[in-house]
Order: sequence, then C-alpha cells, then structure tokens
Amino acid sequence: MKSLVAVVKTKPSTVLEDIDRAMTLAQVDNFLKKQTPTILKINISWHFYFPACSTTPWQLDGVAASLKKRGHSELIPAQNRTVVINPELGAENNHLNSAMKKHKLKFVHLYEPEIEWINYKPKSKMLVLDKIFGGRIDIPKMFIGKNAFHLPTLKTHVFTTITGAMKNAFGGLLNDNRHWTHSVIHETLVDLLQIQKEIHPGIFCLTDGTIAGNGAGPRVMEPQIKNYLLASGDSVAIDAIAAKMMGFDPLSLKFLYLAQENGLGTANPQDISIKGEDISKVDFHFESKDTFASRCQKAIYWGKLKPLEHVLLRTPLVPWSYLASRVFHDFYWYNVFGKPIARKFLDTPWGQLFKSYK
Repeated sequence: MKSLVAVVKTKPSTVLEDIDRAMTLAQVDNFLKKQTPTILKINISWHFYFPACSTTPWQLDGVAASLKKRGHSELIPAQNRTVVINPELGAENNHLNSAMKKHKLKFVHLYEPEIEWINYKPKSKMLVLDKIFGGRIDIPKMFIGKNAFHLPTLKTHVFTTITGAMKNAFGGLLNDNRHWTHSVIHETLVDLLQIQKEIHPGIFCLTDGTIAGNGAGPRVMEPQIKNYLLASGDSVAIDAIAAKMMGFDPLSLKFLYLAQENGLGTANPQDISIKGEDISKVDFHFESKDTFASRCQKAIYWGKLKPLEHVLLRTPLVPWSYLASRVFHDFYWYNVFGKPIARKFLDTPWGQLFKSYK
C-alpha cells in the first residue's frame, strides 16, 4: 500500500480547522492510539521570532486541539537546547507559551536535571550513531513508549537541503553535543528514525508551510507565504513531498534515499498517495544556500579543515565556534536583516494571527 501524505491549502481564518482536516485526511487515528501519551516535538530553530523558522503557535494550537478532540488526554510538548539556541526564550518569542497555556500543557525542557537520559541499545544496526559518542547513544528515558508527533516548518537547511519531520527528531533524541554528528548528518537522521520506530508506538507529523523558508535555513532565510499544511504518518514521505514542493528531487537528498533503502519510509513521490490539493504543478523554486558561517562549518566537516575537526569542535577550543555563530546570527544578521523581515511579516494576515497569540 502506498504511503499517504495530506496536503491542504489554508488561510489564517481557517487554519485550526484546516489542521484538523489535514490530520483526518492523513488518517492520524491509524498511527496514534489515544490511550498512549504523545510527545509533541516542538521545533525551535532560533530563540528570536523569524517567519518559517520555528513551530508556529497556530500549528501547536491546532494539533493540540485536534488530538484532544480525538481523546488524547496526555500531550507533552518537548524540546532540547543546542549550544547556540535557548528554547525557553524561543518558546516565549515565538508565542508558543500562549498556545500551551490555552491547552494547559507543560513544556518539558529535555536538558533540565530532572530529565533522565539513558544509554539506549538499538535493536537494529546503526549506520553511524554507535560510533560517534564513544559507543553510547543517550536518549531521554521519557520518550520510550510514547507516541511522537513532530511539528516542523517547511524550510531549507544548509546541511541537509531541506529540514522537516526526520530532522526534527535531532532536537529531541540527541543531547547537547549533537553537532558532533554534522559530518555524517544524513546517516544520523536515518539512525534516529530507526530508533524512533523502536521506541515510539506511533509517529505522526504536521508540517507548517503557511510561511515557508528559502535560502540558508534553518535561520538565514527568505520567508515566503505559501499557505500549505502537510500531514502524514510516514516521516520519509512527508519530507519527500515537502522537498518536491520546494523544487528539489527527493531521491537526490541522501537522508531520504537512505531512509527508503533501509525500509523506513517512502521517498519516491511516484509511490506516495496525495490527498487534498493537487500539487502536481507546485514548484517553489527554492534553493539551499550558504552563509559565511555555514561555509566555515562545511570546511570543517567535509573540506580542507577536516583534519582539524576534532580539535576545533571537541576540545576546550570549541567555544570559539559557539561564539562565532552567536555573533554572526544573533548580533549581526538578525539585527541588520532579520528584524526588518520579521516586522514586514507582522503586517500580513499571518503576522496578525501570530500577534493574537501573544
């Protein structure tokens, strides 16, 4: 049977109902059992508000409302931090706290001391993860036995071309040192999906493409209003369709090709059934671009600086990279370019909806 992806057109006035419709079209009840607690895996790619960058408040609101209507009583929003992103600040600036308050949800910060991380032993053979962290794969114990519901946005990425459902697990299942995997990021995403299938009874995703991000994602992007929602219980298929809509060949993206080859989902659009909109002629003509920061990172991971990767990223010298990223993204790019773009979008109907969640 073909994998199924729902694609729905939406607008600010109907987005909550459209989220529920997309989930219905994608047969969410076949993937998530209501008696099982569900992790709502938030995506916070920046602690500032920037369109298309992070989970939107209406995305979280709509998913929570739809699941509660279907009898899901235990919903757990969760997100880890990175060495350069503060998720608590991000939840506030992206107006996610108001959506959580509306549904009486408590945000779980996976880096807090009370969250237990355990050494997980995968049942399946790993491509790379068992070799990166000294033979250990530490994951949050609380994830085991719970459903996973991913809430990414439709955007490009400097390392993986696009980011979506598969990449969203990166910010939940791995700890602070997950940047160590960047040199083998495609294989890492496949391993993470394999682990998810072992520990989660059900997996589902709703990708927000109301405002999509083009360029050097996940932060330095050109946001574009596209008014789409995607939903699926196949993380590979939803990312494949998102990639196709953005203008990329899904099978040319290594993590999607490898996931399909390892039997974890469907990456070939010809083998995916689309419900909802006709997207046969949709092509955003997006491009995955680089910034000065990402070019430096790529030189370390795959270029001339590769011999220095361990010294630069896994020794006491490593804070230089954090500082460089913060200076470029937070102090330079966001203040010079990001704020004016964000202010412009706040004047759109989607921006007005965003402000209503404050």
